[in-house]
Amino acid sequence: MDKNTFTGLFLIMVIMAASFFFMRPNETELKKERIKAHADSIKRGDIPKAAITPAKFADTAKAVANKPVDSAVLKSPFGASTVGTQKFVTLENKDLRVKLSTQGGRVYSVELKNYKTFDKKPLVLFDGDRNHFGLSFTAGNNSINTDKLYFTPSATGLPVAEKDSGSVTMRLSYSPTQYIDYIYSLTGTGFKLGLTIKPTGLDQVIANTNTLDLDWQANLRKEEMDMTLERRYSTIYYMNTDNDVDDLSETKDDQKTISDKKLQWVSFEAHFFSGVLIAKQGFNKSDISVSTDVTDTTHIKQMKADVAVSRSADGTYPMEFFFGPVKYNLLKTQGYHLEKQVYMGWGFLAYINRFSVLPVFNFLSQFTRNYGLIILALTIILKLVLSPLTYKSYLSMAKMRILKPEMDEIKGKVGDDNPTLLQQEYLKLYKKAGVNPLGGCLPMLIQMPIVFAFFRFFPSLFELRGQSFLWMHDLSTYDSIITLPNIPFIGNHLSLMCLLMTISTLIYTYFNNQISGVSGQMKYIGYITPVIFLGALNSYPSGLNYYYFLANMLTFLQQYVIRLMVDDKKIHAQIQENKKKPEVKKKTGGFQARMEEMMRQKQQLAPAPKKK
Repeated sequence: MDKNTFTGLFLIMVIMAASFFFMRPNETELKKERIKAHADSIKRGDIPKAAITPAKFADTAKAVANKPVDSAVLKSPFGASTVGTQKFVTLENKDLRVKLSTQGGRVYSVELKNYKTFDKKPLVLFDGDRNHFGLSFTAGNNSINTDKLYFTPSATGLPVAEKDSGSVTMRLSYSPTQYIDYIYSLTGTGFKLGLTIKPTGLDQVIANTNTLDLDWQANLRKEEMDMTLERRYSTIYYMNTDNDVDDLSETKDDQKTISDKKLQWVSFEAHFFSGVLIAKQGFNKSDISVSTDVTDTTHIKQMKADVAVSRSADGTYPMEFFFGPVKYNLLKTQGYHLEKQVYMGWGFLAYINRFSVLPVFNFLSQFTRNYGLIILALTIILKLVLSPLTYKSYLSMAKMRILKPEMDEIKGKVGDDNPTLLQQEYLKLYKKAGVNPLGGCLPMLIQMPIVFAFFRFFPSLFELRGQSFLWMHDLSTYDSIITLPNIPFIGNHLSLMCLLMTISTLIYTYFNNQISGVSGQMKYIGYITPVIFLGALNSYPSGLNYYYFLANMLTFLQQYVIRLMVDDKKIHAQIQENKKKPEVKKKTGGFQARMEEMMRQKQQLAPAPKKK
């Protein structure tokens, strides 16, 4: 890269950075755009209107409850079930506390008993009348949605205020011999809630009983400290019966209709916790959507799934819920490949995390529960594995540094006005000296996929949630040391570990320039990236920044040891010996051959330099 090329690239980066700062919409404009996008989602029907006006929803529900019931309504199918009072039944085991409502016979709220929110309150995935679960079907000339009807607890014989640790049946009656049962069951431990829907005597009442349309909606509650980060990793995941997993957008409102394949399950995931609805016979058709209400500071996202549930051979609709942590090893034991909803990156990055990083992490977890030490051990192991590449990279940079005086001499002879000829002369020098100019870059490029894989691994790692180390109270979120006014690119805080990581990267860049012998304007380009990382990673988990900081410190140590092992005088002597050897013409291929051919063509096309 010559001076002009570097200057051009540098100016482009400056222009891009300036555009980001000065053309970025202000917070008021962003809020207007979010509200408009949310209104469009409501208009499309992705989320219920009540989701943005909980107070109005409550008033409307109260008014409906107090409104006199028309006698014609009572005579309609399931008409008697339109009248009732909401009561609750609680199913509870060692891990879950599930509250069932007689209105809709649905799961009203779910509490994970062994986990807390970031501020040490009970962790409730969702609760309240803004969540819905009901069957939609046609009975006669009437459209029925069971979410609006009242069920009665039966089969347990317990008053509705008492707890039943085993099972409960919610019954929606059409007549004494015709009804729909929701049979809920909960074992003594675990995160699964069984649900079997069993219609009895209704084949002549319901238009089509081979499949039933089920509408499930949930407003997921805020559980973590940083709502922005929690929303960034919250969305709907789903898997078809071919075990292919996909998801909706995490960063914007999204909707999708799946009709070409059956779905096995649909998951409403809130970063570290999820509610999964599993259909043992599969969902024939599914409409799913996710949206964000920017005016809501209690719930992170609104999620909706309209699915067609298939009937089994015994006439029931067997399903089950999973309410629990998004923890890879736990999900893997639940069956149905639920662990695939733990997103570990795209393409081959997912394979690096799933089959290399995660097994090592789990192995280290057997010896200690101090996750700061585990990250340290993981970084040391990674650096040892990659140490041969680090050694080759250092050696190549040392050779280039030793050749620099000769390169400067060539540059003085050829001049700056013929860069093509200059590069040709450089290539001749590299060939004579037996030096590969890309030798210092290739090992670093090979390591880049691992760096990017960790970028996704740590934010998805449930094990870091709530784990402290040194001054970091929670390795799954940022460690703020100072609160700031909302600054573009930085945010409203400054993370200490991110700051240390940035400083260590700047120091690493400085010493790397000394090793490689970079001079002039070129040596400053490496200082831009760490500054960009400061803004990009300031709100990321402190565990991720801690890993990058450790990687820098261990690289310092590696280079110090390698520097003791490498003798510049011996390298210089070897280069001189290589230059004395007679040149053996051999067939060159690949990148080097293309480079030489390109240089020859450019030299032929270039105008002759003007004589002074």
